[in-house]
Amino acid sequence: MHIEGPNVSARDDCEAVLRSVPQWFGIEHALLMYATDTTTKPTFLLRDGARVMGFMTLARHFPHAWEMHCVAVHAQVRNQGHGSALLAHAEAWLVAQGAWLFQVKTVAARNRPPEPYAETRAFYDRRGFMPLEVFPLLWDAHNPCLQMIKLLPGARPVFESRS
Repeated sequence: MHIEGPNVSARDDCEAVLRSVPQWFGIEHALLMYATDTTTKPTFLLRDGARVMGFMTLARHFPHAWEMHCVAVHAQVRNQGHGSALLAHAEAWLVAQGAWLFQVKTVAARNRPPEPYAETRAFYDRRGFMPLEVFPLLWDAHNPCLQMIKLLPGARPVFESRS
């Protein structure tokens, strides 16, 4: 497997990856948005030969602050370190761009099991993301949003006066 990007064009391949994990990407309009966003936002692909097995799309909010807009690894190769490899690759690229803050949004903890997003939150936690805030209605009442953030490894924060 190898990673390429950030400027790639593989919308249909990314859609296929998203469809392989419906427990995370079961809302059709959101799935289509994430697939389409791979054509306009910086996107890294995880390839096994010609086949796309995973991807990560980023969104820039400010020169120093970026968001992991979407990440998915095909169901056939999950839990083999590919998500971690995509994350490390993207983080190194972001640091080279001058970024130092990285955020991700995911579904917050809910009281009804089973909940696949517990696995997602644990993945981000193990990789240094910390919970910052819950937005109960950002997406909708059934999907409360948890914002997590981290300082990128090796980044050199620059604080400027905004006065």
